[in-house]
Amino acid sequence: MRAKHFLQLGGLSALWGASFMLTRIAVPSLGPYLLATLRMSLATVVLTIIMRALKQPWPFEHWREIFMLGAISVAGPHVLYAWSAQGLPAGYGALLSVTAVLFGAVASAWFGEEDFSYGKMLGCLLGLCGAALVVQLGPINPTNSFVISALVCTAASALSGISASVLKRATQRMEPLAITAGMHGAGVLLMIPGAISDWSKATFTWHAIGAVAVMGIATSGIAYWMYMRILRHVTPLAALSSTFMTTGFGVMWAYLLLNEQFGAAFYLGGALILLACVLVAGFNPLKRIQVRAAN
Repeated sequence: MRAKHFLQLGGLSALWGASFMLTRIAVPSLGPYLLATLRMSLATVVLTIIMRALKQPWPFEHWREIFMLGAISVAGPHVLYAWSAQGLPAGYGALLSVTAVLFGAVASAWFGEEDFSYGKMLGCLLGLCGAALVVQLGPINPTNSFVISALVCTAASALSGISASVLKRATQRMEPLAITAGMHGAGVLLMIPGAISDWSKATFTWHAIGAVAVMGIATSGIAYWMYMRILRHVTPLAALSSTFMTTGFGVMWAYLLLNEQFGAAFYLGGALILLACVLVAGFNPLKRIQVRAAN
């Protein structure tokens, strides 16, 4: 991965880390389906404007693939993250989202892009243990609602991780901007029934509207387009490695702005999850040092 791609992923991670906090702010007022739909709608509007400015066509000939990408890459993760935020603090959501790397490694191995070694298998087991430790022994009482929210958040991470390999392949056939705009638009259409059900119960507060605006314009619109452009030049697992930084930013925002508190078990479980993801990603700093020394 080139330095510019790493720096770009770092910037995106700061934005994506904030999305857990913003979701936590907006979902009590709007509901998960309406929140996800409004977020994707704003992203679609912004990306459409950019497409018109750059005179790029919509990928109508790939509409089946676009709808599939919209379901697993955008609509599914957005609504599941929003649903889980109703019972899960933002810092916990940010930490559990790092399991996307684990699922991404499995998907990459399935598609023949990565080898699934014993180290990666060990990483998956450590990741599951770390997630269980966070949920069961954290400072928050692990009620049924809390555990279900954690499982839903992990399911959202699974979709995000699995979709990386599919998105990588799509960038070889379509322009990143067209893919991003198309799948956000498809995601809106898929979420309309759920949004209608949430509309009658929604309360449109300024805090909720502001949070959705930032997520729709910045984290879903512009940031996702940038991510797709980077994904065109790096491996899916390399792109997913930005999740490590996203988790750090997510926990930081939750602590600084929402005053969420975390116990020792949270940090121990988080350390296990991060170690698991490093193993799954195949990162071995000692090996790199040895290679440099040999050269």
